Amino acid sequence: MRGAKAGQQSKTTCPYCGVGCGVKATVEAGTLSAVEGDREHPANFGRLCVKGSALHETLGHHGRLTRPSVDGVEVSWDAALSATANRLNTLRDEHGAQTVAAYLSGQLLTEDYYVANKLFKGFLGTPHLDTNSRLCMASAVVGYKRAFGADAVPCNYEDLEEAELVVLVGSNLAWNHPVLYQRLKVAKERNPLMRVVVIDPRVTDSCEIADLYLGIKPGSDAYLFNGLLAWMAQHQKLDTLYLERHTEGLEEALNAAQQTAGSVAEVAVACDVDPERLETFYYWFASQLHVVTLYSQGINQSASGTDKCNAIINCHLAGGKIGLPGAGPFSMTGQPNAMGGREVGGLANQLAAHMDYHTPGALDLVSRFWTTDSLTPCLPDSPGYKAVELFEAIERGEIKALWVMATNPAISLPDAARVRAALKKCPLVIVSECAAHTDLLPYADIVLPASGWSEKDGTVTNSERRISRQRGMLPPPGEAQHDWWIMCEVAKRLGFAEAFNYMHPWEIFDEHARLSGFENEASSKGSKRLFDISGLIGLGREGYDALAPIQWPVTKAAPHGTARLFADGEFATASGRAKLLAIRPQGPEQALSAAYPLRVNTGRIRDQWHTMTRTARSPRLMNHRTEPFIEVHPDDARSAGVVDQELAVLTAAKGEFIGRVRVSNAQRRGDVFVPIHWTDCFTKQARSSALIDSITDPLSGQPEAKHGAVALAALPTDWQATLIVADGLSDASPWCESAYWARTPMRGCQRWQLANTQPINDWLAQINAWMPGPLSVMSQDPANGRLRAVGVEKGQLCWWLMVGPPKELPGLAWLEARFNDTSLSDTHRRRLLAGCDDGAAETGPVICSCHQVGQTTIVKAIREGDVSVEALGARLACGTQCGSCIPELKSLIEEERPNARAKQSPNSEVA
Repeated sequence: MRGAKAGQQSKTTCPYCGVGCGVKATVEAGTLSAVEGDREHPANFGRLCVKGSALHETLGHHGRLTRPSVDGVEVSWDAALSATANRLNTLRDEHGAQTVAAYLSGQLLTEDYYVANKLFKGFLGTPHLDTNSRLCMASAVVGYKRAFGADAVPCNYEDLEEAELVVLVGSNLAWNHPVLYQRLKVAKERNPLMRVVVIDPRVTDSCEIADLYLGIKPGSDAYLFNGLLAWMAQHQKLDTLYLERHTEGLEEALNAAQQTAGSVAEVAVACDVDPERLETFYYWFASQLHVVTLYSQGINQSASGTDKCNAIINCHLAGGKIGLPGAGPFSMTGQPNAMGGREVGGLANQLAAHMDYHTPGALDLVSRFWTTDSLTPCLPDSPGYKAVELFEAIERGEIKALWVMATNPAISLPDAARVRAALKKCPLVIVSECAAHTDLLPYADIVLPASGWSEKDGTVTNSERRISRQRGMLPPPGEAQHDWWIMCEVAKRLGFAEAFNYMHPWEIFDEHARLSGFENEASSKGSKRLFDISGLIGLGREGYDALAPIQWPVTKAAPHGTARLFADGEFATASGRAKLLAIRPQGPEQALSAAYPLRVNTGRIRDQWHTMTRTARSPRLMNHRTEPFIEVHPDDARSAGVVDQELAVLTAAKGEFIGRVRVSNAQRRGDVFVPIHWTDCFTKQARSSALIDSITDPLSGQPEAKHGAVALAALPTDWQATLIVADGLSDASPWCESAYWARTPMRGCQRWQLANTQPINDWLAQINAWMPGPLSVMSQDPANGRLRAVGVEKGQLCWWLMVGPPKELPGLAWLEARFNDTSLSDTHRRRLLAGCDDGAAETGPVICSCHQVGQTTIVKAIREGDVSVEALGARLACGTQCGSCIPELKSLIEEERPNARAKQSPNSEVA
């Protein structure tokens, strides 16, 4: 569907995290005017986080790729597609099929993924097709495969509501999967017997609902869960009947656990936690049958991430806490379609439909289904390079052609400088992308403009195996096309027209469903493949368009899907039994040293997604954290000589990161945290990947992104400044020569935070060199280095400059509004230097993004007696929409409660 009628409402899914929320979108006059949660979607029942509720604010044709280009020159689609096919063919003929590669993304729809996997592995004959899901989910995948015989998440979201104990480990659910966090929070309020344990080196907002917090040493998770297994055995808490009937490997797993974590005292030392709190967790876990353990990147992104996943799964199997309502090891997916990509073979070690290269008979089966038997080269017979290995192979010259779709490896992969050097020397880089400005595009020889969310039409699979439709509602801008269409057109030019003659995504989905059920039955070669959606074969376009959310497997025996796996104790292994693994814990590979004494942890923040190519298009999403930052414990800040809200630099062996210091007791001593989102498009030097070495888990290939080693020091600045420039006037941005800059999109203007280590002796000359418009008024105090200046042209505000630390800024909402005035009033002109209306209250940093309520406003209300989240919501509306800010509101209430004055109530002496 390439368009929608005015006023039409369509049901689709959110394109951000793995929760897979249903969205209702309203299209009016050819634009998407509003979004709301779909109350009928079983993932979210109408809830949306702030990112989801701002989806319609991220659309529009500005900043989009609209025409294909070859070697920097815009060309027709026919020319671009022919150039792509010809260059791929030439390199393949000259150097062999295995010199061609693809790097995909969990942002793609399943249908895009399917066509890519079929084209590269099946018809181009290269195994080197991997995905950025390798960076977030690969260890969880291997953990499930080793234990269950299949990449199969056993749980569903309802299990969180039916559990008696929920364990969050390596997951800041409140910020990274906020809608699921809200579901858990409501379930806990309804069930006073439910307990929540949070295990994380950082005190995160998820701790708001925690009954117990274990602030473990980074990388010590396997010790913790090995200790749990040993404790369960020592206290006769093993489910011996379940273990005997449905598992194997207990003896080896238990021996390893007892040898490495045989006592609470030993584990407490290894994890650096209080032994009494540790034993409380062990007792709670062992004593409850209905236990869900939610784990995410804090577990996966490690050089031993797979072992950590299996250490968790071991404990669930040992206690029989799986296959039941409210029980199971539950890996939370990072991206909206990471699971859909795995279903079709989007990882380098997979073929298709959950078949691996070593799956008995898989090569023959897939080859016959795709009719590639007679092709030369034929379907590859061994796995390809995983993500980090792939770019190392490009660097060595083994890979001659790379096609990247919907991802930004120049930023997201570890040791980003090395990745960029590899891209620069690659003979052919093809990029399918929807955004016109990404860090990858300068390395592209061929750029193919792709459709984006609200335009794409297909399916995605969320963290609970639920397949949902993502529906196209708007036409792509300019000449942009869908990824599956682009690949099919290239395939036709490569001579594969018959195999790629799809006219609509439903035809691709139907083929995907048929492959999942093709010869899928238990035999002497092995067990039945668990992934099976053959019950969705033959939907036709009408049935596909109307497809309601459904969890796989979907078969004739289970036409309405399968909510929970392994309820019968039968697993997808050759023996039908689940396997416990012997785990020997390992610390992080990236070792601390005298030169790099601090452990750096990377992660997401509440209101941003990946590299901000979409979320930064909504100005209100930029207000919660406006700059890259370094979160550090007060003791480490003092030792390093850094000050809260001042600039500092983290140095690693491979690169540097500059950010604004946030001193916080939430950090462990010796640890720092940085966000992953800022790129060269938004700041000078705040790529978190520059701090991480390209060390990977040997089993999964997932990088160790949580355990870098760094040194912290102050950035000595001679001056700092805030510059706000009207949109369209900052394209040249000469101020980017400063030692530090960070750009924050606003409505109608761009905010730049600047700093430099060199003085500016003549600010008037500097302003004239920087600014495109005339200087209208300036106020300067040479004694303290403070300056304010304004440029107005033809009655409109062009730019505004304040030299001084950002903590001296007024609230910027008034200034932002002036940049959108068509003509400044005399009253507003008089207030421009002040940057705020006469008597306007300072609102402070934004806490509630939904309603744009600042910290200063909230603190004032608390001090005036509004000492509950409900009272703040009634007064300011904060916390009343998506709920993501509620943990921060509670923290502010606790901090400011001693300063609050009693509030008089008409019904009582003191409220």
